[in-house]
Amino acid sequence: MSQIRSICVYCGSSTGHNPIYREAGLALGRSIAEHGIRLVYGGGTRGIMGAVAEGVMKAGGEVTGIIPTFLLDKEASPERATELSELIVVGDMHERKHLMFQKSDAFVTLPGGIGTVEEIVEMMTWAQLGKHRKPMVFANINQYWDPILKLLDHMQAEGFLHTSHQVQPLVIEKVQDIVPAILAANGRPREGDEEIISKM
Repeated sequence: MSQIRSICVYCGSSTGHNPIYREAGLALGRSIAEHGIRLVYGGGTRGIMGAVAEGVMKAGGEVTGIIPTFLLDKEASPERATELSELIVVGDMHERKHLMFQKSDAFVTLPGGIGTVEEIVEMMTWAQLGKHRKPMVFANINQYWDPILKLLDHMQAEGFLHTSHQVQPLVIEKVQDIVPAILAANGRPREGDEEIISKM
């Protein structure tokens, strides 16, 4: 597997009610920069999105923001958007998600809403279909993702995750452990890999 040069972070464009979520965004951004990795994210300058980018930039890191035209006014302030290392404006959400995937070597999901869930679920779907083996992380800050993790367990127990060995997101509660865990997991053989290789 290729070296981890960039990490995509999915998260909310608002901060939520608990300040711990914004603090987690800032801390993750700092950690990404300190490891010499580029942040790829949705280009917003508000909410947890903005906090992650702020954390990276304050620590001297590089940021690529990818945002559709129709969200520029809603999620990004012009003066802060120009501070990003790179801002790519695309036509729609599909183009945004595809480009984020292409430019990223791993994916982290901080707390967020429906759009955040949709983004990481799509990455898990692509992994289940064998389209990628990039590390995926649920940053389970304040046990935020417990309900969806329980749902995934339920899906598997009921027999609907037929290639569950392809969908093995890391679940990490401490922000400082996220980037080291991605680096450690990158290229590590996973359950079922031998079977897949033997069929190739």
